[in-house]
Amino acid sequence: MENDTALDCCFIRDKNWFRYRAAAIIIENNCILLAGNEKSDYYYSVGGGVHLGETAEEAVIREVYEETGIKYEVDRLVFIHENFFTGNGIFEGLRCHETAFYFLMKPMGTQKLNSNSCCLEGREFMYWIPIDGLEKLKVFPVFFKEKLTKIPDRIEHIITKEK
Repeated sequence: MENDTALDCCFIRDKNWFRYRAAAIIIENNCILLAGNEKSDYYYSVGGGVHLGETAEEAVIREVYEETGIKYEVDRLVFIHENFFTGNGIFEGLRCHETAFYFLMKPMGTQKLNSNSCCLEGREFMYWIPIDGLEKLKVFPVFFKEKLTKIPDRIEHIITKEK
């Protein structure tokens, strides 16, 4: 997998970090595909930074392919998420602001994947997790636990401010 983080639409200024991200909602057999890595105690959405000159839709298709080895197609945009939080890991001590577009992907009818990817925090793995089991797990974005039980018909704008 090619590492193009230098092309991502993100920047650090003083103690602030901003990132523009595209993420996928991939559901097969009432399970959602989430990522996890060997250094973190939580699961997170498949996706990554939008590259300069790339649309969010192009980015999510690229990221999903890089992380799964499958060429999923976009069904529609579902959520726009503005997330404000305090960084940890490689972003320790930074005030973070991430704007993410969450796209519902068209199902493929199978949970078979063609890869496991790597990430900055260590080796990354893909997990099919039952949507009705999300409540018991540490999952980001947190709103997945509520919103994936009934995906809205229109685009929803969600703002999360860590307290």
